[in-house]
Amino acid sequence: LIIFSKSNIQAVKNSLNIWVNNVIPSLLPFFISTELLNHTNIPNVIGNVSNKIMRPIFNVPGIGAYALFMGIISGYPVGAKIITNFRNQNLCTKEEAERLITFTNNSGPLFILGTVGISLFYDTSIGVLLLFTHILAALTVGFIFRFWKKNKKENRISNTFTTTVTFNNLGEILSKSVLSAINSVVLIGGFIILFGIVLSILQKTHILNFLKVLLSPIFTLLNIDLKFIIPILTGVLELTNGITSIALIPNKNLTINIVLSAFLLGFGGISIMLQVLSIISKSDISIKPYFLGKLLQGTLASLYTFLIINIFEYFNYLQIYDIK
Repeated sequence: LIIFSKSNIQAVKNSLNIWVNNVIPSLLPFFISTELLNHTNIPNVIGNVSNKIMRPIFNVPGIGAYALFMGIISGYPVGAKIITNFRNQNLCTKEEAERLITFTNNSGPLFILGTVGISLFYDTSIGVLLLFTHILAALTVGFIFRFWKKNKKENRISNTFTTTVTFNNLGEILSKSVLSAINSVVLIGGFIILFGIVLSILQKTHILNFLKVLLSPIFTLLNIDLKFIIPILTGVLELTNGITSIALIPNKNLTINIVLSAFLLGFGGISIMLQVLSIISKSDISIKPYFLGKLLQGTLASLYTFLIINIFEYFNYLQIYDIK
């Protein structure tokens, strides 16, 4: 921190800029709304309607549909926060919570369509493709993890909220919801700053270049250009910086850029994983199924993306595309 203080200060400024201009506006409203909705009957209504779908397909209670929906439209790490609330309110078993968290915590459409599709690739179709494969991979992971600890005896819980909003407790619920939401957003900001500094130090100490040399034989074997190694390593640590780097690499065949972006979107990065860990640490939910689920989701999302680009003629132009 002292030796590279100049570059670290700039990294903190850049991280704060991302947090203030992107994270707070996109996440804080959703955090507050989900906290408030948890005190209403809406999750119960969704749960009752969805139980006949969620239980046979994903082996989770119907309220999981609420977590899945909010997790998709809100983005990381809203799904994890909702599942943790469910578990702490005893609305699902530990095993059900661990199944749910593998596929309900996802990257949001605002980020995939707006930031990745339009701002980075300058192509709305790419954003739509990445969003579709991202959700499809998440649902596939959910189906696969329906077998997670299936043989273990579970005492299923009645999915009923005990707290409701009334005029008498509205003020208290509002204040608690806002405070909890702010705490979560501040925590995320801390992780963004921390990993901004880590990446800055790794670049200044040339550790990333050293890792590039070590991984070069593997990438050569996979026929992937070596210029993608450092952006992938960056994305494994922190999602936004990694995808930005990958999208901006000039490449006549844009397929590889998109497929690698699909993987990072599904995996989420270590920064988001630690954010999730900080949230679920307030419960008995294990991080292991989440890690395995996100690794699988990233792999499936990249596979689905590759297949769609190569099967459907509409995306043929991406294989002879020059990034300006």
